[in-house]
Amino acid sequence: MAGIVLRSTAFSDHDLLPGRFSRAGGNVSPPLQWAEVPDSARELVLLVEDPDAGRTPFLHWLVTGIDPASGGTDEGAVPAGGREWPNDAGGTGWSGPHPPQGEEAHRYFFRLFALDRPLDLPTSPHAPDVHRALAGHEIASGTTIGTFYR
Repeated sequence: MAGIVLRSTAFSDHDLLPGRFSRAGGNVSPPLQWAEVPDSARELVLLVEDPDAGRTPFLHWLVTGIDPASGGTDEGAVPAGGREWPNDAGGTGWSGPHPPQGEEAHRYFFRLFALDRPLDLPTSPHAPDVHRALAGHEIASGTTIGTFYR
């Protein structure tokens, strides 16, 4: 599978997310940029999850329907053409990091998928639902990871 270059100007890969992106510090989504999206992509899907939150990854942000030609999104914005879905914190859209006080840093995987068709999801998907729906339809992906602790 081809690779999408995914990065942020707000943090480096495997680096600490600035506090303004956390639930307690402003709860604003970070800016993201992407490149090398295949021309055959019909839609992009952005999935942000914390695999350190329990038995199943905690869904922090899910955006589908992103325009493959968009190239990124600004801080606090929804990617062009995107539809935000419910998160595991009980809201819709971005839910910033908020790991339990005193735990080791949690990892936040920002993943961008280029798909061969629009994603078909249940009404209120959780991370495992998204992964099942992606299976067999990914033509490229990219990942960057931020960390956070309190």
